[in-house]
Amino acid sequence: MKMAADILKLLADPTRLRIVMVLSKKELCVCQIMGVLEVSQSLVSKNLRLLDAAGFLRERKEGKLVFYSLRGDLPVLHRRLIAVLTESLAKNRVLTGDLQSLRDCEEFQKRTGKCDMKTFGEFMRRNKQRKTA
Repeated sequence: MKMAADILKLLADPTRLRIVMVLSKKELCVCQIMGVLEVSQSLVSKNLRLLDAAGFLRERKEGKLVFYSLRGDLPVLHRRLIAVLTESLAKNRVLTGDLQSLRDCEEFQKRTGKCDMKTFGEFMRRNKQRKTA
């Protein structure tokens, strides 16, 4: 019972929930998550640590970059919660925006051929300008 309550508390945070939802679609590094969610590196890193400690994440290093994805061997509770949340939030404005931002981010990265903080800072700046225009 305590584990279920702890997992529900963890996923009650909107930023962590958004991270789980985008990672359920694709493996990403910190700078990509920053670009998609339009949040700071420190906020992403803090929430990744909490999700990792709760057993949600798998890490893969590629040079200096660390890529995160949801573990393939997630406990049943974790898998079922993600499935219920994915179905329940399918039309949520914030999460559909995040998924569109993920597609835009992938296109931006293909064009630039880079994956670093500076590149995704530029993506965030352009994305924000586009939204206000």
